[in-house]
Amino acid sequence: MGLWTRVQEWRGRSRVAKLDIYIRWTLYALPVLLPGAGTVNVLADSGLGRPWMLALGGIFTFQGLLGISVFRRSLDHYLWKKPAPWLLVAVQWVLFAAAVVCMVMSFGAYGQEYGSTIGLFLWNGSLSVFGPHTLLVRRVRRFVIPCVVVALALGLGMLALGAGWQAAAALTVAVLFLTLWVVYVVRMSGWMLHVMWELEEAREAQARLAVAEERLRFGRDLHDVLGRNLAVIALKSELAVQLARRGSPAAVEQMTEVQRMAQDSQREVREVVRGYREADLHTELVGARGVLSAADIECRIDDTVGKALPPAVQSVLAWVVREGTTNVLRHADAGRCAVRLRIVAGTTAVLVMENNGVREPERDPGSGNGSGLAGLRERLTVLGGMLTYEHRANATFRLTAEVPLEGVLPADEDGAEGPGDAAPAGKEDRAAALVPVNGGTA
Repeated sequence: MGLWTRVQEWRGRSRVAKLDIYIRWTLYALPVLLPGAGTVNVLADSGLGRPWMLALGGIFTFQGLLGISVFRRSLDHYLWKKPAPWLLVAVQWVLFAAAVVCMVMSFGAYGQEYGSTIGLFLWNGSLSVFGPHTLLVRRVRRFVIPCVVVALALGLGMLALGAGWQAAAALTVAVLFLTLWVVYVVRMSGWMLHVMWELEEAREAQARLAVAEERLRFGRDLHDVLGRNLAVIALKSELAVQLARRGSPAAVEQMTEVQRMAQDSQREVREVVRGYREADLHTELVGARGVLSAADIECRIDDTVGKALPPAVQSVLAWVVREGTTNVLRHADAGRCAVRLRIVAGTTAVLVMENNGVREPERDPGSGNGSGLAGLRERLTVLGGMLTYEHRANATFRLTAEVPLEGVLPADEDGAEGPGDAAPAGKEDRAAALVPVNGGTA
């Protein structure tokens, strides 16, 4: 995999995913780089003349390398409830105990010569051992309380061995401070990632729920319109069949009633679809600002001509705003979004939506089976308009909808129909449509 491909993959990640990687690799790198650098300094300073120090640095460096896998699995357990790596944590504790033995031997052999280096080793080694442990316990107190007990026990042990109270207090305070530091660095990092991922999932769920609610509303409306009529049509058709078999002229009356109910159902469905297709531009702009602001996205709307547009144009542009807002929420990590509506040269309404934080597209966003941007193109084509989009510099995405105003009549004009709707044909027209033309089949 080339470097450019990796860069593209990095750009395509969400901000939460980037933050996740940054925090993880910070926790991975610190316990490895600092002990490794300290070991190199000891080796350059004394060669092989300080074997206990080299052994101490080697153990802590190996512990840090092993800690990469331990931290990764511990974070996955904390975030996604994956299996806890208790066995690897136990290995880390064994290595830590061996490192403590080497540390004691180093102080006995070299005195305070490498005190600061040993302190650096101990600091980062503790991060590799205690850090994953804080992520594996359900509650922080289950980690902190044992550490407090150990700190007090160590202090009392030093007093029992004849050490002064200053040394005992210093050791106790050092262990307690180290415990709180590890909790702050590791557990707080895991908690922050957990909150960020929950917010990301909530934002995606919000977009999915908006789509699901609209589908449910449409399905409910269709059920209310067609449910009763279809049941009556089925009963009357069955009755007409029975009457026809008996040769009763009442069968014609029943089928006439069935035809009337079918026409009424067709008209009611057309009204439902028209209401579903039509959307209010002002309502959509206000809703877009509210939804984007709730997602912590700065939204600027410049709409000075919206009310002057014909209703059909307002309706189709409202759908552009709705779909564009959904795409910002679902497919971008935007920090800002701008919506501008203008009338150009007095003949064309132009709506521009622009947002940053766009991810690299895996495919043409305009492709699809009548949904998304492809669906918007179809709506705009009905009015002679067009839809364009482009990926611009600084991870910016611009969506532009243009609708000509010439020839678009207000919805309340005499005999005018909304886009995509046709006046119901009369009986003669429907009958003629069923008659073969020039010997062809209907």
